[in-house]
Parts: sequence; structure tokens; C-alpha cells
Amino acid sequence: MPSSPQALIVHERDAEEVPLPGGGQFRLLEDSRATCGLLGANRLVLPAGADGTRPHHHRLSTELFYVLGGTMEFLLDGTLTAVGKGGLIVVPPGVVHGFGAVADGPAEFFAVLTPGIERFGYFRQLGRIARGEAGWDSMDALHERYDVHFVGGPQWR
Repeated sequence: MPSSPQALIVHERDAEEVPLPGGGQFRLLEDSRATCGLLGANRLVLPAGADGTRPHHHRLSTELFYVLGGTMEFLLDGTLTAVGKGGLIVVPPGVVHGFGAVADGPAEFFAVLTPGIERFGYFRQLGRIARGEAGWDSMDALHERYDVHFVGGPQWR
């Protein structure tokens, strides 16, 4: 890891892809290593009606979402809101949130977590869970490491 942040370019062809059922995928762009912890970034494509994740919060980081296509449903502190292409969502530390694609079409967004935490292992594990290769209980030991603290069960919308 560099001692101070350097300019960073990540080409799509170089981003790790984590496949999800139904044609969804994570594109892992920056895991905070090259930015010395300033941020982490990824892109997520979800098929129609698919959940991105169940409700959770972060204690240490702010998360920014930018909807690139389709319409996403965001649960923000108990309120479910649809956000379409071009919409920006900023979730400060402590705010419970969850998200997924609306039922009538796929959706895609770009996400930034700041300060960054090395979270690619978390996204890889989510991919394994979504593909049926692991259960949700496999996340239990990872909450503190990845600053993802689930609130409630998987049925949230």
C-alpha cells in the first residue's frame, strides 16, 4: 500500500466481477488500499425485484449511492423510497438502510464508502450467499471487520 494516496484509474476490464443469480453482479472497483483508506467503491447490477442487501448500518463510514439505471428501492431509517436513474443517496453512519431493485425492472448503481474499509471480502461473501453457496449466518463473524451491522431479518419490503 502506498504511504500517501496517488491518483487512481480502474478500468472496467480490470475490476473484479462477483456474479449474482439472475444476471446481477458486483464490480469491485477500489477496496480502499490504493486510496490509503480514503474510500472504497463498487458498482452493483441487480435483476428485477432482487435485494441488494437487507437492513444494516455502518458505525464508521458514510455510504453514497448514485443510481446509474433503473429504479432502486431504498429503506432509510424505516422509510421505503424509490429512487430512479440519476438519483443520489447519502447515508451517514448509524442510519439503517437496505436496498434492492424494483419489481418491474433491473437496476444499477455506483457506491462509495468513506472512509474506506477493505470490504471486497464482504462482497465476495454476499455473492456466495446469493448463489446459495453459504448461509446468512456466515456473516455473523464479519460484522466488525467490515463495519456492516444487520438490523432485522431478510424480509424487509
